[in-house]
Amino acid sequence: MLFRNLVSLRNLFLSKKERVFLNAIQSITGQLVYNVGLYKLAVNHSSAAAVNFHGIKESNERLEYLGDAVLGMVVADYLFTQFPFKDEGFLTEIRSKIVNRESLNLLSRKIGLNQLIKYHKNQYAVMPKSIFGDSLEALIGAVYRDIGFSKCRKFIIEKIILAHYDLDELIYTTTNHKSKLIEWAQKENKQISFEALDLNGSIKKKQFTTQVIIDKQVYEIGYGLSKKKAAQDAARRTLEVLKEKIYE
Repeated sequence: MLFRNLVSLRNLFLSKKERVFLNAIQSITGQLVYNVGLYKLAVNHSSAAAVNFHGIKESNERLEYLGDAVLGMVVADYLFTQFPFKDEGFLTEIRSKIVNRESLNLLSRKIGLNQLIKYHKNQYAVMPKSIFGDSLEALIGAVYRDIGFSKCRKFIIEKIILAHYDLDELIYTTTNHKSKLIEWAQKENKQISFEALDLNGSIKKKQFTTQVIIDKQVYEIGYGLSKKKAAQDAARRTLEVLKEKIYE
């Protein structure tokens, strides 16, 4: 109660612009804001960042790093609890559909966060799409630092997962990882191949193994009960590694 009273008192001294910003953040997160500065930083892209007296740009990149870790952990834990009999491959695929860059960019627009982002317009003809998802991760980092893990987890589950994702739809939406990876490689003029491996019996019998190679660089190994499934698994794992490039 004391904190709420102090917050209410603080709000009396905020400018109209600051109160509008504060109300927007609280509407998005469903949580009371204490440290307004954290949220201002969360929407401050590096292109608009000023250099502080330590010589460091005050942008949202550090909060983005933190928010990415918190989001990944909360989503992983939530899926682990919701699907107690599903294997690692299933959980990883569903998590990827929730936290990939493309999905976060879209979600940032849906919740209106894109309207709050500060960036240097003169540096871009069009705002880079990755700014939206990056700022959402930074917002999560700000919530975590401001009000702790428990309330941040509540925000992620209630305002992100349950409000904007249909898990049943995600489960039954087939993703052709191999096609997506090949499409990206062709777009980037990269040579890609899927090579079958013989791991000398270290993997269970009747299981195929495939490795992705891009421009002669070795990437992830996939497993499956058929060559096709092994290639899809290898592509999925590689997409996870390359997600920043694929979904930027």
